[in-house]
Amino acid sequence: MLETLGCKSANVMCFFAKVILVNHFKLYKFVKNNVLKTYFRQYRPFFIFLFKFFAVYAGLTIGYQLYLKQFDNLLVFEVDDVTQLVANQTQQLLLFLNYECSLVMHTNQASIRLSLEHVYVARIVEGCNALSVIILFAAFVVAFSGKVKQTIAFIIFGSLLIHILNIIRIALLCIALLYYPEQEHLLHGVVFPLFIYGVVFGLWIVWVNKFSNYATENPK
Repeated sequence: MLETLGCKSANVMCFFAKVILVNHFKLYKFVKNNVLKTYFRQYRPFFIFLFKFFAVYAGLTIGYQLYLKQFDNLLVFEVDDVTQLVANQTQQLLLFLNYECSLVMHTNQASIRLSLEHVYVARIVEGCNALSVIILFAAFVVAFSGKVKQTIAFIIFGSLLIHILNIIRIALLCIALLYYPEQEHLLHGVVFPLFIYGVVFGLWIVWVNKFSNYATENPK
């Protein structure tokens, strides 16, 4: 008799335990789903921005890496076409400024040696062509996209501006290194990178406040 009552009590307790666990799980699932929905709804523009930014940035970076693979920079130290274009345009600008400037392909690495007034001042490598900066710029503009035509036009305009300013940056850096070679770390590592990234930041500010969807949704 006592054993029967004990079994029944145990069964009743198991039943209530199951009910409590099931209801607790349902409550947890309900709260979790609603909190996640509310959280996602609240921060949806931010998540969309991140998705667009990383998707475009990854796509363009992969495309750029595939482009670079066309050039053998390990055995014959071949320099890619864009970097060669940047070096040639920098030379033309320095010649226009009445400096004696010459370019020579480096024999031990994929770069171009630039001499100013018969003094070797700098080497131009793949990282000097500003394409990685342009990719970053384009990804941000698309992430804060506006109208399609405006987005494409702004990316083209901004990319050309960054390219031109990068040529000026390299030319001015070479002139500065000719006269102040001991300041190479400061000039190359701090001053001139701040110049180009400052321009990119300024373009982003103009885009977000004047042309993006954010600007049209929040007119002043």
